Amino acid sequence: MHDDYDLEPQPADISDRALPGRAGARRPARPAAARTPRKKNGMPDEAKPARDLLSEILAKMGLGHVDIEYVPRPEGEYFEIAGPDLAMLIGRHGNTLEALNLVFNNILNAGVRNNRRYYTVDAEGYRARRADQLKSLALMTLERCIREKKPQRLEPMLPSERKIVHIALAENEFVRTESEGVEPERRVVLFPK
Repeated sequence: MHDDYDLEPQPADISDRALPGRAGARRPARPAAARTPRKKNGMPDEAKPARDLLSEILAKMGLGHVDIEYVPRPEGEYFEIAGPDLAMLIGRHGNTLEALNLVFNNILNAGVRNNRRYYTVDAEGYRARRADQLKSLALMTLERCIREKKPQRLEPMLPSERKIVHIALAENEFVRTESEGVEPERRVVLFPK
């Protein structure tokens, strides 16, 4: 292996999930053999146009003085934005960040039929912290569902947040999860098995 490249898979243990920028759900990790070689502390060449597009969008939003870091995670590829005054970028309950993520990925993949790439945009670790909160909520609700032996409904959530809850409980043998309702009031419901 050449010293300038890092082909090792990223570890995904429990301690990693507690750090900002380590949580959130997108897609399963690619096998180590399918990962794109990248320079240490760098990003793959395929991610650079996406980072440039995100930088251009942020500049047009009036956020020109930000740092964008590429962060590969087991669940997908992330762009972590750091800078001053990012509250307006996150928005109320992450709604603006969610909308930015949708628009960004739609522009990036416009006209692309094969090899689409999807990135998760995070700001100051907001999505990572929210994912940790949602996983804790899922576990507390799981306990209540088992104890009371009746369905438990969570608060309405964004689609990306519902996905985190579904994935957190996907392999649990005591409950199953479903989403019900109509946006923006769609929510996850836990049902005892």
